[in-house]
Amino acid sequence: MDKPFAITLDPGSSLANKTGTWRTERPVYVDRLPPCNAQCPAGEDIQGWLFYAESGDYETAWRHLTRDNPFPAIMGRVCYHSCEGACNRAKLDAAVGINSVERFLGDQALERGWAFDAPPAATDRHVLIVGAGPSGMSAAYQLRRLGHAVTVLEAGPLLGGMMRFGIPKYRLPRAVLDAEMQRIVAMGVTVQLNTKVFDLARTMKEGGYDAAFLAVGAHIAKRTYIPAKDSSRILDAVAVLRSMEGADGAEQPMLGRRVVVYGGGNTALDVARTAKRLGATEAIIVYRRTREKMPAHDFEVEEALQEGVLVKWLSTIKAAGDGALTIEKMVLDGQGLPQPTGEFETLEADSLILALGQDVDLSLLDDVPGLTLKDGVVQVDPATMMTGHPGLFAGGDMVPAERNVTVAVGHGKKAARHIDAWLRGAKVEAAAKHGAATFERLNPWYYSDAPKTLQPQLDIARRTSSFDEVQGGLSADNALFEARRCLSCGNCFECDNCYGVCPDNAVIKLGPGKGYEFNYDYCKGCGVCVAECPSGSIDMRPEEV
Repeated sequence: MDKPFAITLDPGSSLANKTGTWRTERPVYVDRLPPCNAQCPAGEDIQGWLFYAESGDYETAWRHLTRDNPFPAIMGRVCYHSCEGACNRAKLDAAVGINSVERFLGDQALERGWAFDAPPAATDRHVLIVGAGPSGMSAAYQLRRLGHAVTVLEAGPLLGGMMRFGIPKYRLPRAVLDAEMQRIVAMGVTVQLNTKVFDLARTMKEGGYDAAFLAVGAHIAKRTYIPAKDSSRILDAVAVLRSMEGADGAEQPMLGRRVVVYGGGNTALDVARTAKRLGATEAIIVYRRTREKMPAHDFEVEEALQEGVLVKWLSTIKAAGDGALTIEKMVLDGQGLPQPTGEFETLEADSLILALGQDVDLSLLDDVPGLTLKDGVVQVDPATMMTGHPGLFAGGDMVPAERNVTVAVGHGKKAARHIDAWLRGAKVEAAAKHGAATFERLNPWYYSDAPKTLQPQLDIARRTSSFDEVQGGLSADNALFEARRCLSCGNCFECDNCYGVCPDNAVIKLGPGKGYEFNYDYCKGCGVCVAECPSGSIDMRPEEV
């Protein structure tokens, strides 16, 4: 659009770059931090890859996503998507289905054979990673992208760690897990399976490693004292789930028709649902508190109840006998803690599975100086993931943090960045954080109603009789629709609103992907552009004197 006639001012004039003395504020384009990005434990630029996905450029979206997280097909199935809980769109109708679009991109990559770019020229540094789970393989991926040689030592017979041995196949098909693991191996990562590290200091010395990242999963089941007769069949949840993989020659367990699971976390739900699929007519979870206090995620509780899993709330197991358990009823006190009532009942059970949490085997650290171990985990600098021993980093289940796949992936990425800096004798400079993109800054009336696309689910009969995947994926049309529900909170998506509403023609288009700029010779600071920006990506700033 042609600009109107204007008087050219001498640069020395007090009116140069002004529009009269009436302007006290000027509009400025800003970038704000979307709540989804801020919430993601893996540090994904969610808004960034959704931008490419909503244009149908799925490969670019996948490559943008995998800069931070190499497992979109896995994460699209097992991530608890806290990003959606923070999504501003939820205040309009429903959160953007970020997790379902991520899964779609991951599945597209597997179907189309997209591979990661080849690593750059090799450095002369070699990093050891202990553990081939989500944290270890995330670190391996990022370190290879930086050109370092990487060797992963894994105690188990297969890649994946607790993603394989702690998440059932009906949630994470093994073909998906294997494909995303092997894509990292194909970058030149050396993996040695069935190789447990007993003495880290010795392994480091003999291997000539320059740094190490510890990512051993929590494979040791916690126990509790339950008086039991010799004939009682008591198992632990980790062993049951591990046996489903045929690991170490184990066969699928014979649990019987009546299975009781003791615990209230996601593992308890997973093993109860597994028992149903193995033929149990009754799978009953015994939990000491109420549903509101249960640490398991609510959608997993709901799926388990749909499949016929029963839950005895406010109950604890006092003894195990011949085909029966003694259960004591509990009540919550004023602090929400369970207290015994002295009321007992008998519950028939062919087997009892304990799902009371897991610990990490830290014996490999016995001879490593400078470490601080507390509450069964290694203390690290949360900013760098380095332990008290120089060059030794740790993440995932081994450090104080919430234990889930997304957090573990984020630890691996952060550790790799700081390992690289440590090897170079440098420090990672933290980037300045942008201000939050809040809902109050948006103009939601620009957005039409667009209800969230629900993912299909396997019918109940097939869910309880097979290990087929429960949750289906989006079609290409649905994924495109869901990506386009993103509001681009706090960041310009070139909608042309500011360009169209400016009464002074002060907005200049810079071209596709380049955004806009203001011509302050014409702008009088009316603020209409700010008021009409859908994404809240324009601020009014005080005029410089």
